[in-house]
Amino acid sequence: MAGILLEMKNITKTFPGVKALDNVNLKVKKGEIHALVGENGAGKSTLMNVLSGIYPYGSYEGDIIYDGEICKFSRIKDSEGKGIVIIHQELALVPEMTIGENMYLGNEQGKRAAIDWNRTYGEADKYLKQVGLAESSRTQIKDIGVGKQQLVEIAKALAKNARLLILDEPTSSLNEADSQALLELLLGFRRQGMTSIIISHKLNEIAYVADKITVIRDGSTIETLDKEEDSFTEDRIIRGMVGRELTDRFPKREQKNIGDAALEVKNWTVHHQVYTDRKVVDNVSMYVRKGEVLGVSGLMGAGRTELAMSIFGRSYGNDISGQLYINGREVELQNVREAIDHRVAYVTEDRKDNGLILSNPIRVNTTLANLQGVSSHGVIDRDKEISVAEEYRIKLKTKCPSVEQNVGNLSGGNQQKVLLAKWMFAEPDVLILDEPTRGIDVGAKYEIYCIINDLVAAGKSVIMISSELPEVLGMSDRIYVMNEGKIVGELDSKEATQENIMGCILKSGKGE
Repeated sequence: MAGILLEMKNITKTFPGVKALDNVNLKVKKGEIHALVGENGAGKSTLMNVLSGIYPYGSYEGDIIYDGEICKFSRIKDSEGKGIVIIHQELALVPEMTIGENMYLGNEQGKRAAIDWNRTYGEADKYLKQVGLAESSRTQIKDIGVGKQQLVEIAKALAKNARLLILDEPTSSLNEADSQALLELLLGFRRQGMTSIIISHKLNEIAYVADKITVIRDGSTIETLDKEEDSFTEDRIIRGMVGRELTDRFPKREQKNIGDAALEVKNWTVHHQVYTDRKVVDNVSMYVRKGEVLGVSGLMGAGRTELAMSIFGRSYGNDISGQLYINGREVELQNVREAIDHRVAYVTEDRKDNGLILSNPIRVNTTLANLQGVSSHGVIDRDKEISVAEEYRIKLKTKCPSVEQNVGNLSGGNQQKVLLAKWMFAEPDVLILDEPTRGIDVGAKYEIYCIINDLVAAGKSVIMISSELPEVLGMSDRIYVMNEGKIVGELDSKEATQENIMGCILKSGKGE
């Protein structure tokens, strides 16, 4: 039996106003895939940041024992020197640099001030082949998709002689095909003797690849499940995460009062922002009714986000044509301000870069889209701003010490709730949600689903873009299927299945 490679004993980490980790213990054997699961804010990423030296020795209590010796990492370089390499959810790649340059950034190949580029690209190509990426290492990062960028990060880790690979939500931005390919790659690494720790909210993926699962709840270790001895069903894992049975993943709406069309587009065409001769949305006609959750499904690159952003005050695209109607009246929303004034809101899929100001507190982020709601004669009423932020903190069950906490210090799920609060305070009639539950746990997902149901019960319209087919099927009253910039199917909730959705895509000529 393989010995213990890593043991973290009694790890305690405190931030101002909150104990993030409370005597957490973790044991990982050599050559196993060990999963960490828990709700957002449970402490999973914090524990891995302690392990990797992001939170240096002295800033936490407890011991890290790696390969039989106590380690006191003061920076990432120290842990990497031992073969511990972490890949974060937000990929750390420079778009304008080549794959090879990114892989050896900070680990340059050569002597003194001279970089040996032939060696750099030769070594990079070797590791790219190892992860199954058929791209030249001289290709720029901006010219490859997210799935391939994830493989570049793994190749970068291998180039650092990784013995323990830590992956934080590695498939959160990937489609199903790329996710499955990544999981198979991890299983291949395991057969070669590599050890991996994976953090993920996709419990079906965890059950597929993991040998053991450690559950963390509220900063404490709850239990460790072993595939050889315990059940790895999603229901069993969820019970450990939330401390109770979650009998229904999608809350039901008892009564549906669906009315007339609230927003409609006809013959809507959008060209690419940079490659202006390329259509990313091609002659789309669609509508959403009052009191309706409209799902928009499709493969990555289908044009869903481009459609949503172009509707939202032309915030994406070139040479946009077609007609847009709100409550039956044709309007032209030339910018985001006009969209907000017409009570249309868009919750971006990229909360960290485009949705929130991470260095600002919850209070400021909550009121950003509706400053007139907390100001008088152009001056913000701070007390009113605090009151509004506190109201939404309670309503959305956001976990935080106070609304003065910077959003950057919140977990992903709680950041998502602040982003929702920001747009709910703008009081939209049509709310476009782009991947609203990406990278958040099942408990937080359920709470967001309840918020969506409350909105449509009040007569609002919700357009929900999601790459998770169970989510689209579980929440939508009606579903549009997009592929290659076009609507290729429209399904009522009663006839919608995963097979029918994929059938629409395949029949349209793509999906291999």
